[in-house]
Amino acid sequence: MEVTIIYVALILTGLIMGSFAGATVWRLRARELADDRANHEDYDKSQYKKLSKLLSAKLSKDRSQCLHCSYQLRWYDLIPLVSWLSLGGKCRHCHKPIGYFEPLIELGVALFFVTSYMFWPYALDSGFMIARFIIWLISGVGLAILAAYDTKWFMLPDKVNFTVIVMALMSAVLMVISSNNYIEALINIAISIVILSGLYYIIYVISRGQWIGFGDIKLGLGLALLISDWQLAFVALFAANLIGCLIVVPMMLIGKLKRDAHIPFGPLLIIGAIIAQLAGPALVTWYMGMML
Repeated sequence: MEVTIIYVALILTGLIMGSFAGATVWRLRARELADDRANHEDYDKSQYKKLSKLLSAKLSKDRSQCLHCSYQLRWYDLIPLVSWLSLGGKCRHCHKPIGYFEPLIELGVALFFVTSYMFWPYALDSGFMIARFIIWLISGVGLAILAAYDTKWFMLPDKVNFTVIVMALMSAVLMVISSNNYIEALINIAISIVILSGLYYIIYVISRGQWIGFGDIKLGLGLALLISDWQLAFVALFAANLIGCLIVVPMMLIGKLKRDAHIPFGPLLIIGAIIAQLAGPALVTWYMGMML
């Protein structure tokens, strides 16, 4: 009974936080377009016109609304997943399609919360470990925002990246404090940073920013601090590139993707890090056993 309550709580919390993540993505995009416009830079004028409705002067006046007809959403329009399903994915007022973006983020964050609890490799038997798990879940909301934003617009917003880094730093500090060997723990974290951030910085310099963006380097730093284990960092790096190959190569073979196409690497790195954190210890143990 207790376990069932925990899973229900995780699902509901995940859906709510997923809804928050989806709304944040659009508001971040609206702010970015507004800044580009103010700085006289190139920007998507049609998208700015559509999203400028989200630019509220005061937070107290900030209300979710339909991007087509500006209908202010009521509380019963904002129930995660349920409202979207009950309305058939359309606006209650103008009946224009809302799209799959929001429900996918809500489901994704809920799935992240549940799988994190199911496969968390560390015992939740101390305040430090419970705190690290909570930080991991909160960071996952930020990672969902980054993954969605990078997928749609090939960018990783600094505000969210830095928030994840701060949360991850707190997690790393807790890991060091709870460790039996502070020096070894710090070296472990340092190597993780080199693997998931330093290597990408080298690639960034060599390619002059053509292959990856600086946002990927910042993301790598946050993920390295979250993982805080050099072996798991290698797992994350391998998983991200493997998933990328499994997606990109078939699409290139069937002509759906050109060789010079821009591929967002942020979502792949995030998925790789999640795999590494939840399944990495078991994978490392299995691999080391195969080598003996």
